Amino acid sequence: MATQRKHLVKDFNPHITCYICKGYLIKPTTVTECLHTFCKTCIVQHFEDSNDCPKCGNQVHETNPLEMLRLDNTLEEIIFKLVPGLREQELERETEFWKKNKPQENGQDETSKADKPKVEEGDENQDDKDYHRSDPQIAICLDCLRNNGQSGDNVVKGLMKKFIRCSTRVTVGTIKKFLSLKLKLPSSYELDVLCNGEIMGKDHTMEFIYMTRWRLRGENFRCLNCSASQVCSQDGPFYQSYPMVLQYRPRIDFG
Repeated sequence: MATQRKHLVKDFNPHITCYICKGYLIKPTTVTECLHTFCKTCIVQHFEDSNDCPKCGNQVHETNPLEMLRLDNTLEEIIFKLVPGLREQELERETEFWKKNKPQENGQDETSKADKPKVEEGDENQDDKDYHRSDPQIAICLDCLRNNGQSGDNVVKGLMKKFIRCSTRVTVGTIKKFLSLKLKLPSSYELDVLCNGEIMGKDHTMEFIYMTRWRLRGENFRCLNCSASQVCSQDGPFYQSYPMVLQYRPRIDFG
């Protein structure tokens, strides 16, 4: 009977370490032009000074190389399973970072944010704190639909940043709450969310809308290797080439 060979973590180091910082890959991010992978922070900082891949030297993009980056959540999970304690160390470092660098937005000050419950070490079900980041993700454009002088147009305005990426399990109801928060609408104010001119139900998920309502679905995914649409001779992985468009407006009462 053949004995099973045991592998050490260091045997995998060439595949799970960052070429730039020489540490384990944190938030592994792949350059789609050459498929080299680096830590997200490392490659973003590198592209502030150069448009070339730090490993092979190939030009990634003439003007905006950040467009050619894709997060690799699968590789991140593999690394966390291979390296004991790495996930916990990163959570601690991230918590310490945000303690020292508390962001202030939407009029919140440091005192109000300090009142939020802190993440305790050793909490049960760390996976519950993933906030669906490991789910399949979808890019969405939230566009304000103008209604020619309808009452409420002066309240409902366009978002400053209308492109978001979220889990495919997010519902229309959650999108409405997000819009109400960003637009600072009264709690009694109601919105309609539409796709291709059809009002979406509050329990519809983004995946359901994408599969049943979004007309450009068949053309929306392209090969990561050759950018071919739908059919690819290289049999490469696919990515979403442009976002699904959802429109919002003040609710219209047809009664």
